[in-house]
Formats: sequence, C-alpha cells, structure tokens
Amino acid sequence: MSVCNIRIFEYCYKLGVSEMKYLKVEVIGVSPPCPRCKKTEENARKAASKLIQEGVKVEVTKLDITAKETISKYGVLMSPAIAINGVVKVMGKVLDVGVIERLLREAL
Repeated sequence: MSVCNIRIFEYCYKLGVSEMKYLKVEVIGVSPPCPRCKKTEENARKAASKLIQEGVKVEVTKLDITAKETISKYGVLMSPAIAINGVVKVMGKVLDVGVIERLLREAL
C-alpha cells in the first residue's frame, strides 16, 4: 500500500468511514480527441473532483473507441461515451457536469 493510500485510509478511519468508496470512470472517444470528446472528459473530471472533495476515490481515464480491447469490452459504437465501474451509462451525448455527477452518485 502506498503512502498516499495509507494517508487516505487513516483520514477515512478518523472520519469513521469504514469502507472506501471507489469509482472508475472511463471516457470513451476517438483519438486524437474531437471537441465533443474533449468536453466530455473535461466535464467528467470536474464531476469527479466534486466527489473527491467528499472523500470518494475516483479514477478518470480516457479510452480509444477504435481500440480492439475497448470495442470487445464495451461494444460502444458512438462517441463520446462514459462507462462507470465497467458499465456504459451513456453514448453519443455530451453531458454537463451536473448530469455526470448524478450518474457517479447513483453508482456509489
């Protein structure tokens, strides 16, 4: 366990949080990113930062929609798309920060 993870664990323990909440957010789009994919990733990172401030561990990554691994795992045909904890929640739309934040909270 890294020093950073130990500090997070200790902080949560002091707050009485027994279980660390974790979300993995994957923004799926073309590479290099188009303006819609860039905006979706930016909004996902903003929504994630709100939850991070509340003590939720959120990891946001960008996946290439044309990669064989991405196609076989998610079957996404339209970009941008957002997957939360391995489940595609939306595709073909640019969501604003508030909608993405709501999706993240529902996934907790």
